[in-house]
Amino acid sequence: MNTSPTDTIAAIATASGAGGIGVVRVSGALSKTIANEILGHCPAPRHAAYLDFKQANGDLLDRGIAIFYPNPHSYTGEDVLELQAHGGTALMQILLARCISLGARQAEPGEFTRRAYLNDKMDLAQAEAVADVINAATVEAAKSAVRSLSGEFSQRINALLLKLIDLRMYVEACLDFPEEEIDFITQGRVGEKLAAIIAELNAVFVKAKQGSLLREGINVVLVGQPNVGKSSLMNQLAGEEVAIVTAIAGTTRDTIKNAIQINGVPLHVIDTAGLRETDDEVEKFGIARTWASLETANIALLLVDAAHGITETEKSILERLPQEIRKIWVHNKIDVTQEAAQVEEKDQTIHIYISAKTGLGIDLLKAQLLKLAGYQNNSEGVFMARARHLQALTAVETHLNFAQSQINSAELVAEELRLAQESLSGITGEFTPDDLLGEIFSKFCIGK
Repeated sequence: MNTSPTDTIAAIATASGAGGIGVVRVSGALSKTIANEILGHCPAPRHAAYLDFKQANGDLLDRGIAIFYPNPHSYTGEDVLELQAHGGTALMQILLARCISLGARQAEPGEFTRRAYLNDKMDLAQAEAVADVINAATVEAAKSAVRSLSGEFSQRINALLLKLIDLRMYVEACLDFPEEEIDFITQGRVGEKLAAIIAELNAVFVKAKQGSLLREGINVVLVGQPNVGKSSLMNQLAGEEVAIVTAIAGTTRDTIKNAIQINGVPLHVIDTAGLRETDDEVEKFGIARTWASLETANIALLLVDAAHGITETEKSILERLPQEIRKIWVHNKIDVTQEAAQVEEKDQTIHIYISAKTGLGIDLLKAQLLKLAGYQNNSEGVFMARARHLQALTAVETHLNFAQSQINSAELVAEELRLAQESLSGITGEFTPDDLLGEIFSKFCIGK
């Protein structure tokens, strides 16, 4: 379908399914015309009006609330009409079809927010935060997303940008006087200013990493031989019976996924089939899935029976694990061995002693999971950051550190500051290619 940014667009803005209220949103130059046709007249700007919604032949479609937001004082910066009707699935589709028959087209995913960004109603980081607010899985994630949506993240980035641009302008001005016997770098305290920018960048980076953790969560895979207590541990972490627990080895024959949270951090826990040699075709399939699930894991919990410890079988499992996965040895069944719940570090590897049956030591395990993921018990000022934001901040850090190492070469410093500025500007969308915009907004829901 050929689309244009000047088209009038329409979409159902509320979640799919029946509800007490449903909203159809229209944005574009035809909004006022559509209001006149459906309502008989266009409501006063930003005033909720209770009106009849009419079909093309004049029959009553529904009665509801209509609000008209004239440009530029609207979400998208265009004329916007919102029709709030009863939230029946069929009724919403009829009302949307009525808007489309009057010249609007079906909005693409994220198109309302994309127009808000293109019309300077928000920057790109704020636009992305809209989706993050909607999709936040925990209270802490929602708070961080709202912080980004309100512009706090963008303000910190823009403050860094101003300092970076100011320093870059000075260094480039120095290049205009190559014959002067003046140490402009020292006189302008370039090294000090660069160090201050790097320190401020690191502070933003810490908050962004924390926000990324709240957004993405941690993928945790439970690995071990059959009957070491993986399913019992899954149930302890989840706080409910999500996995079948029996004394029969090989009960879990497929991966079981469950989303939980610890201190507001989402954990995507995967209970896997016990790793062993077997002739059972179904169990073989489950074991294959276990190895596949490890490809996307952040942390692997390697369960062993505390009575037996780490055997050659566990060591062979460890050798097959991807090297980049962080690992915790979990010694289970201390209720049988009568050992104390504790955390030990041996050969730079964490060992935790627990009882998945009684829950003893589970809090120690949760604390270690958060620590290994880089969680800090302070969500104040945390921003909801995405992978691309962290990549951009990493690039900025690299350029600034290189500039610092080449402080006596004004040409190299100027070039690294330029590259750092370009990477940092990509976060708020000052320098963002159209294909990246398409990828970002395509992941939004339709109607937002």
